[in-house]
Amino acid sequence: MSVPGTSPWWRSAVIYQVYIRSFADGDGDGVGDITGLRSRLPYLKALGVDAVWINPWYKSPMADGGYDVADFRAIDGLFGTVADAEQLIAEAHEHGIRVVPDLVPNHTSDQHAWFQAALAAGPGSPERERYVFRPGRGPDGTAPPNNWISQFGGPAWTRLPDGDWYLHLFAPGQPDLNWQHPDVHAEFEDILRFWFARGVDGFRIDVAHGLVKHPELPDVPARLDAADQEPRQHVDHPHWDRDEVHDIYRAWRKVADEFDGDRCFVAEAWADTPERLAAYVREDTLHTAFNFDFLMAGWDPEELRGVIDDSLTMLGAVGAPATWVLSNHDVTRHPSRYGRSAARRWVAGERYAPGGPLDLTLGTRRARAAALLTLALPGGTYIYQGEELGLPEVEDLPDDLRQDPIWERSGHTDPGRDGCRVPLPWSGQHPPFGFSPDDATAPPWLPQPAGWNGLTAEAQTGDPASMLELYRTALRLRRAHPALGDGALTWLDAHPGVLAFRRDPGFVCVVNLSATPYPLPDHSAVLLASAPVEGGVLATDHAVWLDV
Repeated sequence: MSVPGTSPWWRSAVIYQVYIRSFADGDGDGVGDITGLRSRLPYLKALGVDAVWINPWYKSPMADGGYDVADFRAIDGLFGTVADAEQLIAEAHEHGIRVVPDLVPNHTSDQHAWFQAALAAGPGSPERERYVFRPGRGPDGTAPPNNWISQFGGPAWTRLPDGDWYLHLFAPGQPDLNWQHPDVHAEFEDILRFWFARGVDGFRIDVAHGLVKHPELPDVPARLDAADQEPRQHVDHPHWDRDEVHDIYRAWRKVADEFDGDRCFVAEAWADTPERLAAYVREDTLHTAFNFDFLMAGWDPEELRGVIDDSLTMLGAVGAPATWVLSNHDVTRHPSRYGRSAARRWVAGERYAPGGPLDLTLGTRRARAAALLTLALPGGTYIYQGEELGLPEVEDLPDDLRQDPIWERSGHTDPGRDGCRVPLPWSGQHPPFGFSPDDATAPPWLPQPAGWNGLTAEAQTGDPASMLELYRTALRLRRAHPALGDGALTWLDAHPGVLAFRRDPGFVCVVNLSATPYPLPDHSAVLLASAPVEGGVLATDHAVWLDV
């Protein structure tokens, strides 16, 4: 699908994230599936995206929404079959949309055949060497092998009745693989070939920074107080972002290069510094990496400009494009973040902690401006499903309906990520808002707010003031304008609190984060604005694209 002599598609791509459980339910069981996704391909084509990233659809007991994979070469029955996936890939390509599935190489499900064999074989067996098994500490081995903590709360170790402990950096149903074992390398290279042969255009790599562990499994040092740390300082960590992980991705890059066309890897890699992130996207490793610094930045002009500059500088030094993202399935939706102040600075490795009451009108206004800022920056962009509808975080889900393992593992102190995973509203005045067929036998797996009737795709279509039409117009202009996509930017002089940059030929983006209206620079036309521009000035918390 690539055109000789042109820049690879992934350098400028707008990729739409499909959290498949919540996108569209084709069979009426209350859970999104491949049939539902296929039915919405015309919507995605009309929106103007270049590709879809699909969260895990593999066979799974669903202890963590599919990120606990029991068989990487099978589709879970909730979502369909491998034949359904092949049909989706073919139909998406007919619509000009590429397909990028998720891949989860850090761990498997505890129901995976390898782990079941390891359990049956017992301590010291070759089968256990594919995972991270260790004896416990203390005279009777009853203490965990080290002090590592699960990302979902509690210890990262579980003890078996035979006395061995196994590592799980996430839920106990997600045992970590041992990437020092050759079987693990060979297995995942074969998995890549299996799906590349079926037409996928790349992979999003889950926990790309976590595969390699320090061979001695030392304790994680006591965390320094934030006040004592240098900003953006790299800290050597026993199981995050270790240098050896890049050898894995060099081998994967060679696998991708065996197939025709421009195949793409995108890393979900959390790194302390832009320099550490850039290491994932050198010429012989992965292609792109999510820009979490941008996602975590507050609605602050200095912070945003600093992140943009750092990202473009460090990624540009290794010849990689930036990828910009505002929300995803793991974080609070950005209209709800921008509508309040965070309780403290949000940093990698910490859950976002909202502070103060929510002003959703303010958050939505800022989200509209953020969309224009993001889509005007050099490189590629990710859109999380429902972002184009302006969906807020659902913060009042009934406790008994929460399904994220974080909720239970935290002792009901952290609500988890369900609030950004509520099924999409497509049409109608009442739940399920077209998410499921009219004759559906089950409600959506998470309840939708009754007040979402004004946020459906149907209600917003044709309304020039809607978030959906803002995104559709922005994506159409982005595709057509020669200045947008991959390339460079030049900052323009502007008042404090205003971000203004030029992209050649003939394009300027202005975002007013200050408390006062800002006079627009000279221009020949307003291409697009997050709200009507009146009197030649840009109101607070608004953005504009100008033809110059």
